[in-house]
Amino acid sequence: MEAVDRKDLIGFIGLGNLGQSMALRLLATGWSVAVADQNSGRVDACIQHGAIEPDPERGLADCSVVGIAVPDDEAVTSLCLGEGGLFNVLAKESTIIIHSTVLPETAKSLASQAASHGLALLDAPVSGGARAAMEGKLTLMVGGDPSDLDKVRPLLDDLAGVVLHAGPVGAGEATKLANQLMMFAALAGVHEALDLAAAYGVDEKLVLQAVGSSTGDSWVARNWGFFDEVAAAYNQNETPIKYRPWSKDLWDVVAAARTGDVSLPFAGLLAQSLADRVENHSTQH
Repeated sequence: MEAVDRKDLIGFIGLGNLGQSMALRLLATGWSVAVADQNSGRVDACIQHGAIEPDPERGLADCSVVGIAVPDDEAVTSLCLGEGGLFNVLAKESTIIIHSTVLPETAKSLASQAASHGLALLDAPVSGGARAAMEGKLTLMVGGDPSDLDKVRPLLDDLAGVVLHAGPVGAGEATKLANQLMMFAALAGVHEALDLAAAYGVDEKLVLQAVGSSTGDSWVARNWGFFDEVAAAYNQNETPIKYRPWSKDLWDVVAAARTGDVSLPFAGLLAQSLADRVENHSTQH
């Protein structure tokens, strides 16, 4: 199984806040990329940087690898299945990479169906944000067969500073959901901590400075304002709140916990409360 190289045509579906930056990164590092999105303006923006618009009739059928970065399980599944879905149009031995954050069981089910069509499927959700994507500094958590990962490794290495093989299909998504729970737990804690300090007249910048060299330090505290910027980007793209990670990903954590028969009461609380906190803070800053 030969590794993909820059002579191959790469497909990329989903050009939202993160997906567009990933597609632009691939273009900047010399890959030939065909892009697709329901928003023609996002497609045009990538075409201006050298991307290819898919053939109206063949779509992405000529791609040896297709990356997917769409909002949720339903969107990923609809792209793969059906008469015109990827499973039925891609050539055998092509590879589908799910960069979306979806349920582990969704990735496992799709991988099984992909195999029946002679295709490889990896779940490779990402962490780091749009800026890290543009700089090739994402972290990718990959689930799937090691040989399938090796095949697309040159591509993933241009996207990410860290490419971690987490285990079989679904393990990448489970690892990403674990990351999201830790991150959003820290985010909720920082919001409440700053409210507490403000009640006693302490400026949030001073609190964050103190925490930077103390035991309360976290990525969230060191990058305070990151989620305000992400929310602004989602607003610009008119992304519904239910598809934003502080809402969708936390509910995915709860759903995955139920399937895995794990009790995560704190995740349940965050899923019901954090989205309003993030959205309200972003409108004030």
